[in-house]
Amino acid sequence: MRDAATGRPSQGIPLLLDVDTGIDDALALLYAVASPEAELVAVTALHGNAPVGDTERNTRAVLELAGRADVEVAAGSAAPLLRPLETTPETHGPHGLGYAALPEPGSPRSDRFGPDVIVDAARERPGELTLVTLGPLTNLAVAVLAEPKLPRLLRRWIAMAGAFRVPGNTTPVSEWNIHCDPEAARIALGAWQAAVDADEAQPRATLMGLDVTERARLLPAHLDALAARAGDGRLTAFARDALRYYFEFHARYDGFYGAFVHDPFVVAAALDGALIRTESVSVDVDASHGPGDGQTIADWRRTTGRRPNADVVVEADAHAFLDRFVERVGGLAAGRAGQAGAQAVCHPKARIGRSSPNRPAFRDVRPILSPDPMATME
Repeated sequence: MRDAATGRPSQGIPLLLDVDTGIDDALALLYAVASPEAELVAVTALHGNAPVGDTERNTRAVLELAGRADVEVAAGSAAPLLRPLETTPETHGPHGLGYAALPEPGSPRSDRFGPDVIVDAARERPGELTLVTLGPLTNLAVAVLAEPKLPRLLRRWIAMAGAFRVPGNTTPVSEWNIHCDPEAARIALGAWQAAVDADEAQPRATLMGLDVTERARLLPAHLDALAARAGDGRLTAFARDALRYYFEFHARYDGFYGAFVHDPFVVAAALDGALIRTESVSVDVDASHGPGDGQTIADWRRTTGRRPNADVVVEADAHAFLDRFVERVGGLAAGRAGQAGAQAVCHPKARIGRSSPNRPAFRDVRPILSPDPMATME
């Protein structure tokens, strides 16, 4: 629901988004803004699809494009806990948004550190917030190390993470978000395991892996339908330019001209649980540096005797989601095009990708960790 005077959500599902804003993260941000039941509390950014300097700037630029420059955007972890930084320009382009070029955002990024935003928001609104993680789990790991009660303070955590009964998309067994920082994933899932072991009523993590997110294939026909709904405008042009790069990547590596839109599917599921069906299971992550490194290990047969710490999504209604995506993001784009048409045309600002002056340096969290990050969870 939205306040009639401000157009902002007056009540709904409070969301914290943790993103590494590449192309599908950008679509997820647009979907969240376009969803009337979502209250977008804050967004935290980190390394992943691109360096954190790009991902946080992309996040602010996309939110401005969508008319939500008021949302706090905080930069978080600049690198994995223990491993070298990896990014994926071949998938998302040199700065994360494919062929799209947005103006330098006018809104400053927050002075706060991303994991601190997660912890502070959870403490301020205990039992209310849904945390949606769409990138590597470094920010969440740092947050849970700072506040071990975080699983109990959040209403829910839902993640785009893992490959359970399908191959990985980065190695034969690992999905990108887990691959980038397996130690962080182990810490996060270990914290939820400890919480459910202490209290069976503790809400489990919800994990949407490649098993279901790759069922959401956005095709040129969907983009055409969105454009027909939206008309011409900056948001429509942004979607076309960003997705053209993504489509070309999938044509080269996945055999179809279109794109798996993992991240907005996860946001949609966070807002409407009817889109998914889950199975409860205990999940851990291999961080051995061996052939299984980055694998999400689900105890489907209950051989370990551990309580389930996760609800793994095993079925999801991709068709309903894609229809909803076209309708909602198309509607947002139409509204933004109408507003822009009533305003004077402005000269474009500098292209995103340059440093913002007078902001705190991005933080490398690795010095705070013990040599064995899992030792903290034992």
